[in-house]
Formats: sequence, structure tokens, C-alpha cells
Amino acid sequence: MGQLWRFFLPLGISASLVTLSHVIINSTLSRADNPEQIIASYAIAMSLLIITERPAVLLRQTSSTLVRDKRSFRSMLLVGQAVFGAIMALGLLICYTPLGVWIFQGVFGADESQVPDIIDVYQVLMFVSLFSGIRCLYQGVIIYNLRTKWLTIGMSVRLLGMYGLSLYFIHTGVHSSSVGAVIFLVGMIMEAAMSYAEGRLLVRQMPDEAEGHTIKSGKQVFSFYRPMLFSTFLAVWIGPSINAFLGKTSDAALAIASFALAASLVQLVTSFFSYFHQIVLNFYRIDRDAVRRFTLAFGFIPLALVSSIAFLPLGDFIVGDIMGVQGKLKEETLRALKPFALFALAMPWLDMFNGIIMVRGHTRVMLGSQASNLLFTVTTIVLLVSLAPGWNGTIGACAQSAGLAAECIFVALAIRRGRKSNRIIAGKVLDME
Repeated sequence: MGQLWRFFLPLGISASLVTLSHVIINSTLSRADNPEQIIASYAIAMSLLIITERPAVLLRQTSSTLVRDKRSFRSMLLVGQAVFGAIMALGLLICYTPLGVWIFQGVFGADESQVPDIIDVYQVLMFVSLFSGIRCLYQGVIIYNLRTKWLTIGMSVRLLGMYGLSLYFIHTGVHSSSVGAVIFLVGMIMEAAMSYAEGRLLVRQMPDEAEGHTIKSGKQVFSFYRPMLFSTFLAVWIGPSINAFLGKTSDAALAIASFALAASLVQLVTSFFSYFHQIVLNFYRIDRDAVRRFTLAFGFIPLALVSSIAFLPLGDFIVGDIMGVQGKLKEETLRALKPFALFALAMPWLDMFNGIIMVRGHTRVMLGSQASNLLFTVTTIVLLVSLAPGWNGTIGACAQSAGLAAECIFVALAIRRGRKSNRIIAGKVLDME
């Protein structure tokens, strides 16, 4: 258990520190002469980056699961290079063809006058996806080798670099949204460089071919990676679906704002516990009981934290005094926090179950689980908007929590079916013997 905690703690700290990078950027952009316009342009470009960066982030789980020797790393690198090429090709199309105008103006609803500024921001942000992919590729190797302290070190260096550059721009003046993208890119390059240096060192120490390891080609790696990639295409519709239906509530602006504030607070509180799947990937085959005990010991902490904010006076203090939210928005934000208790309950268990799915190589299950999440999210929000439009942001919280709970149940049932099938197969083998 001590080894598990020493492995997990740096991962949790690095996940929590990620939120500070966005605080640094937003506080810098707020110093501009017209902060509303500049922050809005940056936020819209970031909304697309969240989608296009996801394939790069998935390389971390794939690498930590499959890379065990130099041969499997070369196979992993082939898939990574294909992902990097696709990300850059898409970025060039978005930035230098009418596709970008259609996406930002048609899909994201930006004003025509705002689109050029947004595209300028994305011209920088598309390189963030590239360096994020390099970072994740080598972080997978670092995590497998239990050197997780390097993730915290890399994240700390990234934040220091971003903060230093932020002070420079504050001193010289913030004149465009691209300032935020440049700060983000420089920080990501620094973190990627740290991950690359440590990861390459670990790869050199690996055997050429590990005994019993079956990953020999990029095709095998891609067959593991592909279902996770496809499931991401389903997941990206969850957030836009919630915001679209919140626009049909009694007070659309209040609903969207209160949901966004509540969701961001929940994300801040629960981000520390978003790496349970790495515990499973690295220790499940070694000691399943220890992994279960660790999850039982820490898996209910997110529920306790979110419930303390949602149902106790602590929430009034955090939302009102620390976040500075007052009036009707404060009331609706506090009300929207309550359904997120279900989200906080399901999140660590879903993360653990997804780890088991990846250990078994059954990543195709994630397609079904993400589909169930999207289905339950949309069904819940449609019903609540029709029956109780006055719930405002609480509707979005209920929908997101119901969707995640449905995804968790789907994966749990898939794991149970897999165990049952394995027992049947084992029984038949014994009978034959």
C-alpha cells in the first residue's frame, strides 16, 4: 500500500497542478484593455483544442500499457508519429482553409469579426497538441517504470516557465488572445522536454525484446488504441449537448453560468483522483487485492469532498467568499453542486474499471460505455428541461452525473461478463484435460 501511495501521489499532484496553468493564463489575459473579447477568443480556440488534443493524450495510457521493451516502444512510436501527423494536418486545415471559419463561426457560434483572432490563437495552440502528444508518449514509459515523481517535476517546471512568461507579458502589455496560447505552448514544450529526457533514458535501459511480451508491430498497438480514439469522438459531444439544452431552460444565461462554475469547482476538487487507472495498469497483475484495498481506501474521498462543498456551509464560503460569486448565481451554483455528488462517487470507480479494461486489452468496451454515457446524459437533460426547466444549472449537473454513472455501470457489467466467460472457458479446458 505504501508503494501504491508513493506511485499515486505524484500523479495526483501533477493532475491538480494542471488547473493552475489555466489560472495563470486567464489572469494574464484579464490584464488586457479589452479582456472580455480577448478571453472569449482564447476560450473558443481552447474548446477546439480540448477535442483535437484528446488523441494525443490517449498515447499516455497506450504507452504505459503496451511498452515493455525497445521493440514495443518502436511500434508505439510509429502510432505516435501517425497521430502527430494527423493532428498537424488537421491544424493546418483549420488555420489556413475555410474549414476553420466554418468550425468557429458555424459550430462554436463565434461572431464573424471574432473569427480571425480565434484562428490566430489556434495557429499557436495546434503545436500544443503536438508537444502534448510527445509528453504523453514518454510519460507512459515513465509511469510504467514507477518514476511518477518526474510528472510532478515536469509540471512544476512548466508552471514556473508559464508564470515567468506571464510576468513578462504583464510588464510589456497584453494586446491579443495569442498571448495566452504562447504562454501555454512554452509551458507545454518545457514539460515535454522533461518527459522526453527521462523517457528516452528509460527506453535505453529496456531490453530489446522482453520475454513473453507479444507487442511486435504498430498494427497491434493501433488495435488497442483505436477503440479509445473512437470512444473519444462520442465523449466530445457530451459537453456541447449539455450546453445546448441548458439554453432551453427558464434562464439560459444563469443555467449555463451556474453549471459551468459548479462543474469547474468539482473538476478542481476531483482532479487529484483522476489517475486510478494507472494504479490498475501498473499493479493489477502483481497484486489485485492491494489495488482493491487502495481504491476502497481512497475511492470515496472525492464523494466526501464534493458532498462537503455541496451540502455544508463550506460550499457557501468557497463559492461566495473565495470565488466571489454572489446573488442568484451563487444560489444556483450551490444548488447545481448537489447532483455532482453522484459524479464524485462514480468517477474513481469508473477510472479503476477502465484500467481493468485496458489491462485485459478490451478497449472496445469503451465505445459502448461512452455511448451509454452520451445516451443517458441526453435523455436525462431532455426530460428535465421538459419537466423542470426552472432547475437551470442543476439540470446539467444531473445529466452529467447520470451519464457518468451509466458509463460506470456499463463497464462494471462488461468486466463481470468477461470474468464469467473466462471461468466457462477455464472449465471447458479442465474438462478436456
